[in-house]
Amino acid sequence: MGNEFGCISLLRVKRVVLMAGATFALVLFAQLFHLQDFKSLSSLFSAEKVDVEQGSFIDQSRNSTSPGVLDAANANVSDLVSTGTEVSDEMVSGESNVKDDSDPENIKTFVDTSDDDLDIEDEFPSKDDSDPENMKNFVDTSDVDLDPKDEFPSNDFVELKNNTKVLGVIKGNISKQENPPEFKLPVSNYTSKSDFSPGHDVVIGRGALPPSNSQFLSTSPENLEKTPSNDVNSASVTIPTMRKDSEDMPKKNGSPKILEVGLSNPANDSSFSSIPATKERVKEPDQMVVPISKMNDMLLSSYASYKAVPRWSSAADEELRNVKSMIENAATIEKDPHFDVRLYRNFSAFKRSYELMEQVLKVYVYAEGERPIFHQAPLKGIYASEGWFMKQLKSNKRFLTKNMNKAHLFYLPFSSRELEIALYVPNSHSRDNLVQRLSDYVSLIKTKYGSWNRTDGADHFLVACHDWAPAETRNIMANCIRSLCNADIKEGFRVGKDVSLPETYVRSAQNPLRQLGGKPASQRRFLAFFAGNMHGYLRPILLSYWENKDPDMKIFGPLRKAKGEMTYAEYMKSSKYCICAKGYEVNSPRVVEAIFYECVPVIISDNFVPPFFETLNWKSFAVFVLEKDIPNLKTILLSISKTRYRLMQQRVKLVQQHFLWHSKPVKYDVFYMILHSIWHSRVSQT
Repeated sequence: MGNEFGCISLLRVKRVVLMAGATFALVLFAQLFHLQDFKSLSSLFSAEKVDVEQGSFIDQSRNSTSPGVLDAANANVSDLVSTGTEVSDEMVSGESNVKDDSDPENIKTFVDTSDDDLDIEDEFPSKDDSDPENMKNFVDTSDVDLDPKDEFPSNDFVELKNNTKVLGVIKGNISKQENPPEFKLPVSNYTSKSDFSPGHDVVIGRGALPPSNSQFLSTSPENLEKTPSNDVNSASVTIPTMRKDSEDMPKKNGSPKILEVGLSNPANDSSFSSIPATKERVKEPDQMVVPISKMNDMLLSSYASYKAVPRWSSAADEELRNVKSMIENAATIEKDPHFDVRLYRNFSAFKRSYELMEQVLKVYVYAEGERPIFHQAPLKGIYASEGWFMKQLKSNKRFLTKNMNKAHLFYLPFSSRELEIALYVPNSHSRDNLVQRLSDYVSLIKTKYGSWNRTDGADHFLVACHDWAPAETRNIMANCIRSLCNADIKEGFRVGKDVSLPETYVRSAQNPLRQLGGKPASQRRFLAFFAGNMHGYLRPILLSYWENKDPDMKIFGPLRKAKGEMTYAEYMKSSKYCICAKGYEVNSPRVVEAIFYECVPVIISDNFVPPFFETLNWKSFAVFVLEKDIPNLKTILLSISKTRYRLMQQRVKLVQQHFLWHSKPVKYDVFYMILHSIWHSRVSQT
């Protein structure tokens, strides 16, 4: 009897041990799937805790080591999004995901899918005497049409690999750079690491809010011209009647998404998690509409809440803090002999910030990356902004440094256009390999250097003009300052962190200023002009109302060259207002073209953040029309007085200098303005 009882007891003990082992294995297995990588497993058993300076510690979970971006979590979404015709009644916050390291893959054979350009005589890029060796790295991959002939809209393909919520990088100890050239900033004591090294932990939290009277954050009331009589847009013009069919424009299925006040990113919507091969090419309008006035609120909100502070300090951190203080305390400039201060949000802050950029800024350019995707970009066509910026930055000795400890910014030198040409398989309806290539590149940088790991990429930036760039960089470069032509709030563009890149159609790489200018205001005989292919859902609506309906409204489809007929450029040079209607995406080269030809731009593209938005007062020289107000387009334009129009057209001519490429950069031109926007974003995060 005793032996039998002992055997039963032994069996029960074994059964309990087996169940405990199975339970432990199950827990371990589940943890491995929830972590971003196997290395993060060690954080489960870590008892370390890092103090947060000037902020509260935010501990979402200890099973993730990837910090993200701190959004304005405590702001009220209803303050930014109004009801009625301008904005939808509801916005749902989403989450951004960061893709982790992956194994590199071999580069596929280069495939040239570019189209012939309208200007066939311009076959070769210009040669800059200041940088003859680098010129061979820049190529001409221009297109036939003014808009990219994409196979599908950019938001068809969004990589969502995990459920990691993006939080913010917090403030740490700061250090001082030693003797920057041509300029000396105030000295302060600090303790920092002497060099970059990977493998350090990051703390996530909220930094202290800047003072409310900050010059850096404030906007001059007189420059914003808040009164309806000065702001020309469809929301400020009262229309007694509205065409019913415009109100019944089709709505896209699903609720609109916005990421935590001001930093939109519809990343957690299930509609983005899978990529149907039969996706419709023509997108329909979204319910979410953020007008230009609300973007101003989003910009200020992001300044007050977004902080990107490193795991450990570098020599450049204290410099940025000092620079920010100088900008905030800049002397007020009411008049300037070379500028119209009303063109700018805060001219005093801009002028001081620009001067400090010239004196202080140092950029490190990674040498890693194989051509043609890296260190090579087009100088002609609609993607030319990528190539011209890359070329002129890499040849600019003033801003470049080879010392990572002195760098305020790190440039990821890839071309989104060359990425598409080299790797995209036509009709495949998949961009997985494009995203994988960028992921491999980031993994290489993270493994080789500590520069990325120090801020989780928050002090890194990219310049990309292809429509697909937002989706391709949304996860793996989520914390970076992304300079994007496709600056669409609903596509994840973060006002205040990301930078709207001008889409400049360069027709001649040898002479980017060819055909510059237009007729004076008194000689512009057409009220409005538009011509272009029927890309997207909006342009067919525009033509259905205005093509061949009114002699004052020159609205066409594709405008082909014909003997004796006016050309596209001649129409722009002869029109008062140039209609900049979105295509597949919110951006269009027509915005810069209108300014190039001294025509007042009329932007019809909901949720589009215009270039240099953090600097320029766009309402002082442009008209914004909501997409739903297309039936009332002429009424809106005629409501603008002749005096007001002449003033706006004069300001277009003045602001033009900020949108021009030169063979060698000229002060305040588009190269310096793009760089300043990136610099401004970096300083504001300090």
